[in-house]
Amino acid sequence: MSKYNLTEKKIRTPLYRSQLNSAMVEDLYQKIMTKFIVEKKYQDPDYSAQKLAMELGTNTRYISAVINLRFQDNYSQMVNEFRIKDAMYMLKDKNCHKMTMEEIALAVGFSNRQSFYAAFYKRTGQSPKEYLIENLKEMDTRLAKHKAREQATREKKKREKA
Repeated sequence: MSKYNLTEKKIRTPLYRSQLNSAMVEDLYQKIMTKFIVEKKYQDPDYSAQKLAMELGTNTRYISAVINLRFQDNYSQMVNEFRIKDAMYMLKDKNCHKMTMEEIALAVGFSNRQSFYAAFYKRTGQSPKEYLIENLKEMDTRLAKHKAREQATREKKKREKA
């Protein structure tokens, strides 16, 4: 794990966990998911737990406690998880293959290439470029198999007509 100078995740119990009832946790969780899945707030590099708490009319400690309970992560780790999933999707999308890694990093919400590479490596165990190359090889293999099946089908139809 020495690549990108990553540190191990520390496990802590949130201070406010005991003050949250299950209905409150579920309500806050649904609101957080709306902000992240529907509104894609994580794509804003300046979107913080404080801004999220203000928009939801709560405080950052409750936000942190709910994220810890539901994701077993902190706010930054959860945000990076959403960003990395978006980046992985973009790296598989043919329409994004002409984008640079910096453009992809900015599109998913990272403020610089270095933090994007570090978070991507932490999540996947490989750099975005390595992931892209591996994915392209898989796509080439699938395309070759598909073309072989099409060719075999055409040949079979020719034999049946003859």
